[in-house]
Amino acid sequence: MKMERKRRKALVDSADCVACGCCVKVCPVRAIEVIRGITARVDPGKCVGCGRCAAECPASVITLREVEA
Repeated sequence: MKMERKRRKALVDSADCVACGCCVKVCPVRAIEVIRGITARVDPGKCVGCGRCAAECPASVITLREVEA
């Protein structure tokens, strides 16, 4: 039987993101970028799930979700 490993990944609610860039500044692996000054986007391939972006987001629009590794 194969065990499923789960990892956390950041997810941005782009409808409410204010594109302030705070998350970009604190991401240790540069997994987040602000797109066209409108919203932030997380590259799930780079995200390590540390949660720094979610903790720093003044609009509280970043959550960490469990995904299959």
